[in-house]
Amino acid sequence: MGKRLKQQRRGKGSQAYTKPPNRYKADVNFRDKPVMGRALGEVVEFIDDPGHSAPLMRVRYEDFSENILFAPEGIKIGDRIQEGPQAAISLGSILPIGAIPDGMLIYNIEMRPGDGGKVARAAGGYATVKSHIENKVSVMFPSNKSVDLDPSCRAEIGAIAGGGITSQPIMKAGKAHYIWHATNQKWPVNRGVKSNPVDHPFGGKQHHKGKSSMTSRHAPPGRKVGHIAARRVGRRKRN
Repeated sequence: MGKRLKQQRRGKGSQAYTKPPNRYKADVNFRDKPVMGRALGEVVEFIDDPGHSAPLMRVRYEDFSENILFAPEGIKIGDRIQEGPQAAISLGSILPIGAIPDGMLIYNIEMRPGDGGKVARAAGGYATVKSHIENKVSVMFPSNKSVDLDPSCRAEIGAIAGGGITSQPIMKAGKAHYIWHATNQKWPVNRGVKSNPVDHPFGGKQHHKGKSSMTSRHAPPGRKVGHIAARRVGRRKRN
């Protein structure tokens, strides 16, 4: 078919798609060891990690162990946070969502107990504890979508700092290149119909698909673009 598709080149790990190893300073997750009562920690340092859109904070606990978490808006060095089911409701504290009252802003939320935090992790991200229903806790996101989670899933109190990161305009294309490259993403990403025939199955027809985009589920990776295993073809008839 010619050159590989973008997803094939990314999977191969060529120089254009290789993750810069020195750019990611930390993996942000909750501690694996569960806290039964309450653990106290102090914010000792802020970390600027180009691999994350939000600022990070280093927390040192009473047993001298450390962990790196997302910094909430309004926290400062020297502030104390708490972790555990008996922790107080304070900025940056980590609690099971079953112990967090309704209407509270939370972030870095676990979708399953013990997964370390999966959603609401970008700069300015947050969600709201909507209600407690029997053995589930309903959490609502800014998109008005709600999910029901296990009460033992952990989350942090507050909203992640850096919410105005998208307000500053990108004046040059080169700046956008470095922003995306820091997170191991290729930029810009051109449409397949703008490519040459040797570069993409949809290329070479003056900005429109030259053939049907319906693709078999069993097609080889070099052709697997478009509508994969579509249920129907063509326009829907009107009665």
